[in-house]
Amino acid sequence: MSDRPRVAPYLTVTPAAAAIGWYVSALGARQKAYMPSLDGLRVMHCELEINGGSVMLADMFPEFSQNARPPLPGEPVTASVSLEFGSAKEVDEVFAKATGLGAKGETQPTNTFWGTRFAVIRDPFGHRWMLNGALG
Repeated sequence: MSDRPRVAPYLTVTPAAAAIGWYVSALGARQKAYMPSLDGLRVMHCELEINGGSVMLADMFPEFSQNARPPLPGEPVTASVSLEFGSAKEVDEVFAKATGLGAKGETQPTNTFWGTRFAVIRDPFGHRWMLNGALG
């Protein structure tokens, strides 16, 4: 069996190279695979390991009939990426780091009735991330 994840979100993001740098800095991502496009300007494919899981991403490629686009500023999103952490402290730390690097805090870190520390950020590229951490 392949070591590729069985399920992984695939984000269309522009510019993908900048998003990769942001995800590394703000979310502690580690680059596992990277394929630049032939035009030398865009990213055809990238796989990042974030918090033990995989997120894949690429720039938009309309010339290949790719029927996807990055989110538009301010528009509601139709999907979110959920990150699970071992502690409430990690949620607070990731939220502070991400918002300090330009993410918009949509839900401030709070203790929930379902038993986690929870926060939501919107990254500078329009994607929404839900942060959950176990309460001590």
